[in-house]
Amino acid sequence: MTVYMLRSLDFIVPGEWQNVVGFENTIRAVTGVTDRDLIGEIGDRAIALYNNPSEVYQQTLWLYQTVDRADNAIGAAALANKIGEKISFLGFLNQLTPKADTVQTIDLCLKLVVEAIAFCRLHGIPTSIEAFSSSLANYHNESVIRMAALIAVDGLIPLGPNFILKAQSVLGQLNTAQLEGNPTFQNLSSAIPGGSTAGKLGFIGENFASVKGWMNNFVISRSLTPDKVVVHLQQFMNVADSKLDYVAAFLDMSTNYYEHTGTQTVARNLILRAAQETKGKGKGKEKKKKDKDKDKEKKKKKD
Repeated sequence: MTVYMLRSLDFIVPGEWQNVVGFENTIRAVTGVTDRDLIGEIGDRAIALYNNPSEVYQQTLWLYQTVDRADNAIGAAALANKIGEKISFLGFLNQLTPKADTVQTIDLCLKLVVEAIAFCRLHGIPTSIEAFSSSLANYHNESVIRMAALIAVDGLIPLGPNFILKAQSVLGQLNTAQLEGNPTFQNLSSAIPGGSTAGKLGFIGENFASVKGWMNNFVISRSLTPDKVVVHLQQFMNVADSKLDYVAAFLDMSTNYYEHTGTQTVARNLILRAAQETKGKGKGKEKKKKDKDKDKEKKKKKD
């Protein structure tokens, strides 16, 4: 369902995202390498880097997983036996629980916070709101489809066409007790800068403020509306466009797009680093071989 949903959102960022499956296939796609031996070396180095707890990759993946898994799971079991079939949306209305605007806003903003932290970690810099917001213009591949899905299914559908203003209004009235009572925040709190809950709330608000201009331009430049998004979602499921809050609940329960594309982002960064280090090692070996050959040649001439 996640893959179907992301494919239906291709119209927002055409051709940016491909759902590459398999570690070796991902190495080929990310690096362009076709030599099997070199692919194996890159893979071994990538695994070693990932398994090193002092590196950022495990914790970054945990962030993407945690912010996604905290979504409302009520009714997931009832949906499971329908995966792969054509889903009749209305039949599940009594099993869906739409989020209140406050909860939806917190989830939206925490996903943006996770994106900021993950971006900075993967690029080896301290968490910086400015660095993250500046980077959005250069997002591609799975990163840009993740942002497109965030805007579409966590912004436009549940909160409406003015989701940015609505979220900003909710944030302005949010207190620390409400934030502390949110399960997603409870799970992610230790990773969010700010110290106290009030400080973390401030960081969340600043981060949202830094990207709202980019999100607004993204929506306007693509003429995105809730109805337009739903029309494309209808490619893989039947939805009632007058019940958009239920559509949002359905997507919460049946998809994990943040974890899915977040895993791909971590893998891309991990593989690119592994490839660079492997190629550097290969150049070192090649130099040693050349030096050894030169020594042999000198010895031969001397003899």
